[in-house]
Amino acid sequence: MTRILAPTKDNIEVAAHAILAGQLVAFPTETVYGLGANALDGQAVARIFAAKGRPSFNPLISHASDMAMLVPHVEFDERARQLAAHFWPGPLTLILPRNSSSTLSELVSAGLPTAAVRIPDHPVALDLIRAAGVPIAAPSANRSGTLSPTSPHYVAESLGEAVDIILAGGPSKVGLESTVVDLSGPETLVLRPGAITAEDIGEVLGCLVSYHTETTTEFPRSPGQLLCHYTPARPVRLRAVDVERGEALLAFGSTKFMGIRGGGKLSDLPQGSIKNLSESGDLFEAAANLFAYLHALDTPEH
Repeated sequence: MTRILAPTKDNIEVAAHAILAGQLVAFPTETVYGLGANALDGQAVARIFAAKGRPSFNPLISHASDMAMLVPHVEFDERARQLAAHFWPGPLTLILPRNSSSTLSELVSAGLPTAAVRIPDHPVALDLIRAAGVPIAAPSANRSGTLSPTSPHYVAESLGEAVDIILAGGPSKVGLESTVVDLSGPETLVLRPGAITAEDIGEVLGCLVSYHTETTTEFPRSPGQLLCHYTPARPVRLRAVDVERGEALLAFGSTKFMGIRGGGKLSDLPQGSIKNLSESGDLFEAAANLFAYLHALDTPEH
């Protein structure tokens, strides 16, 4: 039976022991909730793939509490050191060459000669990793291909009994997955966009950084590159200028000139069927609300 625990010091110790025993622990990060396992334990990592229904060729991100935890496993060049110093802890994942002596599970890297790593900016996540004393592999804590969870409620709803412990640390403040940057070759490439932009990265490195975000159906270099990802269960219309009866609206900015197709005001729609990511048009506020609002509207009653 899944245990949902408040992130007290004692409960974090319980969760850390569960990680070391090969169990799965969902925990909050600043981006979304992660489904964590000991990144050094292949059997535990395999449980992540089984719980999510995630293809084993899709690599995972290993989370650490500090650089010292990562140095034995990946090679930091000057670019990586600069970005880590500037953005960690924070929503930036670096893809780096694996050290030949790394003991990270091969499943974490999906057989690639690289590993995706980051240091999260959330006190519960950092306390859990420190208490466990090992890197924690953690994709988003949801069934593969569905919306990422930004609250413990959505973790329980998506994964059910597949997760052993959920540390309920409140909503995620960023609300989007981390930006993934590939530093394994001479080019600096953003493979998955997130809260930190290519322009932010380029400003730190003093060079042009490009996006390389093509989707694929097999052998991705990074999490988030599969063709089907972060998908609501219900159909979605993009760039809507009006709303049909029976639809829910996820808006951004002013809705002053929007109405119901065929006549009517938005205020005529059922209560709860309209969510505005940011009435002021603030992109950071919108990012923080995106997955939570999609979850709220992706239900039969709306």
